[in-house]
Amino acid sequence: MPALISSLLLVLVASQALAHGSESHDVLGWTFDPWIVVPLLAMALLYALGVIRLRLRRGRTAKATKRAALFFWSGLAVLVLALVSPVHELGEHLFTIHMIEHELVVAVAAPLLVLARPVAMMLWGMPERVRRSAGSAMGSIACHALWRTLTSPAVATSLHGLAIWIWHYPPLFDATVTDILMHRLQHLSFFGTAVLFWWAIIWRASRGVAAWHQFVTMLHTSILGALIALMPTVLYRIQTQYALDWGMTPLEDQQLAGIIMWVPGGIIYAVAALWFLKIWIRDASKGGAGADEIRLA
Repeated sequence: MPALISSLLLVLVASQALAHGSESHDVLGWTFDPWIVVPLLAMALLYALGVIRLRLRRGRTAKATKRAALFFWSGLAVLVLALVSPVHELGEHLFTIHMIEHELVVAVAAPLLVLARPVAMMLWGMPERVRRSAGSAMGSIACHALWRTLTSPAVATSLHGLAIWIWHYPPLFDATVTDILMHRLQHLSFFGTAVLFWWAIIWRASRGVAAWHQFVTMLHTSILGALIALMPTVLYRIQTQYALDWGMTPLEDQQLAGIIMWVPGGIIYAVAALWFLKIWIRDASKGGAGADEIRLA
């Protein structure tokens, strides 16, 4: 599914470039917002140092560690693609690309990072005193209780769904295009609730419950995408104001953005739901053994 979204992105950008011919446009560049770049660099540095230190202590890298590292670096690369590369700036001009950007963050990067479970490795990357303090704080009763509450399947699914629907309220969504603080809050809430959602689904819920919550998420995001795609008038006026510069009308830009959420986005959740359902059925046929475990290999 990441390949499908990336292909849609490349086809759209290429087609618009051809449509412009020799017209001059500002060159789309990388977005070096310190509120985005610094956390991404910190994550990369801490994880890399953690891997190195753990390797020095153990003398070799376990297979599970290598697999987790693959998930982590893939997820981080997708975040860079969505939030730092020219995709981000293009998303300021086209609603369609903005929607692809959000799908990359919540439906691709978030589950990859959750599968990596990078916190322990990042703690190993910290200085010893900082690591001990951070570990103690994270292991406190209050912190543990809060995390258990936020990652319960019902709570995490509800928070993620609310974030998606609230931020797609047209006046609020348009405000994120012109207000950098609102834009940061939007991305933070999308990514944060997506991490809670995928953590709850992958590491907390039984396979049957996970399939149900994936289905519910697919259903409500598809409904929202369909509403956006089938609306006969332009709702997101600021977000689609540059569509004509890229060979589309504002309504076409809005419709294509809705289709992106409706179809490719919905397919990601549907495939995940079917995968969890397959595991649930398989384990049920064995008497339920391992029903609450996830097998990645």
